[in-house]
Amino acid sequence: MNGLLVIDKPGGMTSHDVVSRLRRITGEQSIGHLGTLDPMATGVLPLLLGKFTRLAQFFSSAEKSYTGTIRFGFATDTYDAEGEPASAATDPELTLEQVRHVAARFYGTMQQIPPTFSAKKIAGKPAYKLARAGKPVELKPATVHIDSFEITGLDCDQAAFTLSISAGGYVRSIAHEMGQTLGCGAHLSSLRRTRAGVFTLSEAHKLDELQELAGNSSGVEEKLVHPRSLLPEMPAVTADAHVLGRMRNGGQANLPEFSSAPLVKVFAAQRDLAAIARRVAGTLFQPIVVLG
Repeated sequence: MNGLLVIDKPGGMTSHDVVSRLRRITGEQSIGHLGTLDPMATGVLPLLLGKFTRLAQFFSSAEKSYTGTIRFGFATDTYDAEGEPASAATDPELTLEQVRHVAARFYGTMQQIPPTFSAKKIAGKPAYKLARAGKPVELKPATVHIDSFEITGLDCDQAAFTLSISAGGYVRSIAHEMGQTLGCGAHLSSLRRTRAGVFTLSEAHKLDELQELAGNSSGVEEKLVHPRSLLPEMPAVTADAHVLGRMRNGGQANLPEFSSAPLVKVFAAQRDLAAIARRVAGTLFQPIVVLG
């Protein structure tokens, strides 16, 4: 089965758990997710199936949007509610204005240090494995861009927020740093991803819904995002047999109507995505991913 499926990930499952369950439902073994969600988090988790896993490189820079809550009063070692307390508990008396004033600092392009308990690699090993083993973890700051961050309310020690952040950014780190700035400690207490790139909750499917379609491949395929909707920044062309033959063999071909496009989606039929091609000169395109 080839395509992209958007899942509304439930809490308490890792992204790998979702992949494993979807393999059992669809029978497709080649499945990869686009952007890990922590077990505590819920929401939009796009997954590529079959040959479409070859397209992962084109989704790596997708911005993500979230809603969630930050609890003030103590930090945790994981920067979220699943971790162990890492500071003494306090009873902070914060105002909405105070919290919003600190949140305003987290806007635009900045350097962010990933959480110690994260999948970031250190000498080829995930940081969280080193942290769990009690070994030192030194992570380098990464450049992230926060497009928007709004504190929508404050109820005692819990602040509700909405946020849009670039790929690779950690919402947990923002919560942790806000606690440091306010001097009371803080951690992420809930998180729901509402958007990943162009994919939103409105097109996300629950695993229980898909479970009912287990063994019904045509039923699952109806839930896949239409291939023409993928990577909307690239124009699409339905190529003739000559062009398809050349590209399927890795050869270059002319696509005269796309002389200004850097990348093009090449289809064999309405839903049959055959290749992604890059313009090399004039109207000449070279396939960089061949799907069939």
